[in-house]
Amino acid sequence: MWWSNNEQRKQQKETIKNIIKRTKLSEKSTQIGSTNAETPPGLSHSLPTSATYSEATARTRAPSIESQHSPDYDFNPPLSHDYYDFHPHVVSPPFDANPHYQPFPQTPYEVDIKTERQMYVNDVPTRRDSMISTFSTYQPPSSHPSLPSFPEDEWINEDIYNTGDMFSAEEGLNFDFFDFSHGASQASQQNLIQVEDCDRPLLDHFIENVLRLIFPILEVNQHGSARTEVILPALESNRCYLHCCLSISAIHLKSTRGLQGEQIDSDIVRHRYATIAELCEALKLDTNHLQILEATLGMIFFQCSVGRPDDALPDISWHQHFQAAISLVRKLELPHAMVHDNNARTHPPFNMTLASWIDILGATMLGRSPEFADTYREKNQSGSTSGLCELMGCEDSMMYLISEIACLDALKSANGINDMQLCQLIGSLGQSLDTTEVPPESLTWPYSSSGAIRPRQLSRNMTSVFRLAARIYLCSLVPHNTKDDPTMQALVDRFTESLLLIPHGPDGFDRSIVWPLLIAGSQTTADSILRPALGGRIASLGEHAEFGSFGRMVRLLQEVWRQSDEAERARSGQNVHWRDVMQQKGWDFLLI
Repeated sequence: MWWSNNEQRKQQKETIKNIIKRTKLSEKSTQIGSTNAETPPGLSHSLPTSATYSEATARTRAPSIESQHSPDYDFNPPLSHDYYDFHPHVVSPPFDANPHYQPFPQTPYEVDIKTERQMYVNDVPTRRDSMISTFSTYQPPSSHPSLPSFPEDEWINEDIYNTGDMFSAEEGLNFDFFDFSHGASQASQQNLIQVEDCDRPLLDHFIENVLRLIFPILEVNQHGSARTEVILPALESNRCYLHCCLSISAIHLKSTRGLQGEQIDSDIVRHRYATIAELCEALKLDTNHLQILEATLGMIFFQCSVGRPDDALPDISWHQHFQAAISLVRKLELPHAMVHDNNARTHPPFNMTLASWIDILGATMLGRSPEFADTYREKNQSGSTSGLCELMGCEDSMMYLISEIACLDALKSANGINDMQLCQLIGSLGQSLDTTEVPPESLTWPYSSSGAIRPRQLSRNMTSVFRLAARIYLCSLVPHNTKDDPTMQALVDRFTESLLLIPHGPDGFDRSIVWPLLIAGSQTTADSILRPALGGRIASLGEHAEFGSFGRMVRLLQEVWRQSDEAERARSGQNVHWRDVMQQKGWDFLLI
């Protein structure tokens, strides 16, 4: 066989090269003849380069449907390789951009993966699950492990996969960034997760409809990791986490499909209390701290993706759950691991990154300092990452500064500082925000010309939105500040402009900027341009704008605007604060 030894493989490679060369020469001579007969000569004879590929596909010449000179137009052209793409954000290798490979059919490899799992009870086999998954790929199958590797044979892959800047160099991503508490899940499906038959529909609904809503930015940065590295492994191994997800699934079913009655409410409450009961039992045993932490964080964070603002079923507040999470974080010494990461450059613990996100923005909900503010301050001074940018889109340094502003807010609320000291600290933090500014030309639309999302660009745009929200938050702490102050309104207008670079609609990222929308929206006046701009984004989301943290934020802003406009008409001089409105209404929202 030609792959059995190195010499024969080299000969086969030369044979393939010669075939390609002969085919291209033959094709070229044919094209020259047809070109001379039918079309004028081209204006450029240079080969396409990596810099021009992004526009090449858009300029492909084909006979016009409406042209009288193209009666033989093929209305059923062959499918290109893009047909086989899993996801619109993932671009397949540009075979059509490389002139050396045109003679080969653009057909991907079909790969079948068979997964089997056997269940034993008292060493007796009771159940066997078998599943076959099929997917397409352009990566050639690897040779048998017993054969030696031949680096020189990678010329084909290099020519194919290194053509053009489908993602520019700045979009290089680290797909092994986080230290997840589980290993990667096998090709897991619902039938491998053990639940009661009556709960199987809830599990199916969670995996098919809820899972994709939970970590949208992580999904962009590390496609598939939220499913395979975080949620499915926890569902398989953590019963407490499973009950939490089933409760969330029932809440989503109730809110999106308008289900009413005792059955759906019973499902919500039953799994909610099963989660709490298992948490309490595990805490008594003082074991499995990591599993308890991930279930507790799930109970806090998953609520941000589902449910309506007027949900009235009994539940424990998010910050009470978070107190338990704080205790577990300290017991697991995760803050120490984060600080140790400053120099070691190891992967940040995923659960600590999620807890930090909740801690920093959750502190602003309560008017308190973040629990791990000292850790964030140390991370900021060392310039190291906590994984926040990869998880939720805003750069870590900006989140650290928001933590500092939250500390100042708490200090002011506790009357622990006089006005002069307050203004000095506001000025100092304002200068720190200045150092994070980026050139305006670096903020562009986050989709490439080929339609692929550019994660780094999306992060820059989102960080800009968070930065302006942080400035608005900081300015709101200035003594005797009012919403109609020109400086405040100029910041709100800039914030509105920054939203133009955040994709909107059901497939956009408005639900990832709930906190900035709350902070900026709460400082608007009746004639502010942000209000109609936000109204347009709400309309583009459709029914999705009614659920989760986004729906709760909209409900809160509507009440803030109503009270603020009434106070403005009455010329009472009252400055309505969104936290006061939450307390008046008895709302206990976590808007992140």
